[in-house]
Amino acid sequence: MLSLLRIENFALIDQLELEFGPGLNVLTGETGAGKSIILDAIDAVLGGKVSSRVIRTGTNRAMVEATFTSNSALAAWLTEQEIDLIEDNSIFISREITATSGKVRSRSRVNGVLVNQQFISELRDRLVEITAQGQTVLVGQSAQIRDWLDAYGGDSVLQQRQEVAHAFNAYQQAQQALEKRRTSERERLQQLDLLTYQVKELGEVNLGEPDELEQLQQERQRLNHVVELQQMSYKVYQALYQNDGEAPTATDLLADSETVLSDMVEYDSQMQTLLDMVRDAQATVVEVARQINAYGESLEADPQRLEEVEERIRELKQICRKYGPTLAEAIAYYQRIQAELAELNDSEQSIESLEIQQAECLAKLTQACQKLTQLRRTAAAKLEAKLIRELKPLAMEKVQFQVEIALVPPTIVGADKITFMFSPNPGEPLQPLSEIASGGEMSRFLLALKACFSQAETTGTMVFDEIDVGVSGRVAQAIAEKLHQLSQFHQVLCVTHQPLVAAMADRHFRVDKQVINQIKGKKEHNGSSEERTVVRITTLDNLTKRREELAQLAGGKSAQEAIAFAESLLTQAANHRQQKH
Repeated sequence: MLSLLRIENFALIDQLELEFGPGLNVLTGETGAGKSIILDAIDAVLGGKVSSRVIRTGTNRAMVEATFTSNSALAAWLTEQEIDLIEDNSIFISREITATSGKVRSRSRVNGVLVNQQFISELRDRLVEITAQGQTVLVGQSAQIRDWLDAYGGDSVLQQRQEVAHAFNAYQQAQQALEKRRTSERERLQQLDLLTYQVKELGEVNLGEPDELEQLQQERQRLNHVVELQQMSYKVYQALYQNDGEAPTATDLLADSETVLSDMVEYDSQMQTLLDMVRDAQATVVEVARQINAYGESLEADPQRLEEVEERIRELKQICRKYGPTLAEAIAYYQRIQAELAELNDSEQSIESLEIQQAECLAKLTQACQKLTQLRRTAAAKLEAKLIRELKPLAMEKVQFQVEIALVPPTIVGADKITFMFSPNPGEPLQPLSEIASGGEMSRFLLALKACFSQAETTGTMVFDEIDVGVSGRVAQAIAEKLHQLSQFHQVLCVTHQPLVAAMADRHFRVDKQVINQIKGKKEHNGSSEERTVVRITTLDNLTKRREELAQLAGGKSAQEAIAFAESLLTQAANHRQQKH
């Protein structure tokens, strides 16, 4: 319930504070007095669209603050959103609107916490519902009508609607998987052909160790220089062990050194270590000579092997250019595409299996939609009977109303197109409500619709903006009684021109415009004054004030006849409230 509204520099309002109460709160005043500005401010603080025009001329900042009383469900939701409640279990919402350099910015806070637009929208749905005669557009929208019907149907319909949403999402995923599989089949086959060719090519090369190319290149060097290697081997052998000339070999020199050191050992045993080292060196030189001689004798020209090596090197270099650049990278690529090829051949679902899966999902979706349609038809029958009962007291005794449910392709909200069909006059065929209802008929229909939802809805505050435009007399009285009925379950805020409606109010406010002299300049003695228009609201908290306001609404002046009529309206309203209580 909205308990307090503070407004600063909003449109024609400079400073305003309003305290609302439970039950029916009514705002009256002359046409253009600024009643709708109050509702605009409520809409603004709850996240409605704003422009620079809402900021009072001569200022660059507007502020709207609203205080709502909470309930257990709302308190639990706020706790989930990590918003702390204030001490008296109230919800304090503020919105600051500023205009600088032609740009409009606003900041919203809930209990002092800065929040975004999405949060405010969700909170708004839990706090306030605004109904205006202009909602004729909504009545013509199938989506809005569907939401109304589903809400009226209750938990069973809403739960089945969730089942439909789950089934629809599963069907969409299956359909997307199938379409993706179909559209990618050509690419898959092309990739399959490419990888098959590459695996075959790399497999035929019989790749081995990553250093095979380096080893082959070394072998090629050896085969290309056999004669040089033989000559150099023999030269080393001669130098180490056996020389054809007169020059001593390394083994000869080491032998001489061994003899001398042996003689020295006889005189000094410390030389034994050096003698052992020379003997080891001599043995090493002899072994090197033997091996180099064997190496030289083993060398022989092998043109056939050289050709094989050259061919293998060319083959591996070709593979490296295509899959490398190194042989190790080519081998790694070969291993990777073998796995990819296996996946393409073995792991991909066939189109046939995906078609079966899609058909199964469609069958489940169709079944869920059919169940939802049946639940909606049941809810529609109850709504038809209930709404006709609510409309009859509103001077629509012969009205016909029907909820038309036509089948359409399945969507996330079902397979139904829902239209409100309406005939206010006997003998006239049912037609779409949004196309044939007059303004007064639409007002009564919207009010009756809200009455159907009044006990089921959890919204604390319902706002009606001139819902009674275009009606008078008995119909206005019926609307007043219907608003009072709604106020037994919700706080109701109503802007009206009807004295019959205003008389039923539990709390009555008069809105009017006043022209004031505003001082220009920083100091009063230096400043000049200018006339400014402001909106003022008076709480009519005693019988005399209410009677005068009702007289003004009824007769345009406080004539005795109008006063007497106003008194009768207040008496009639009091009697009605007493009977209902």
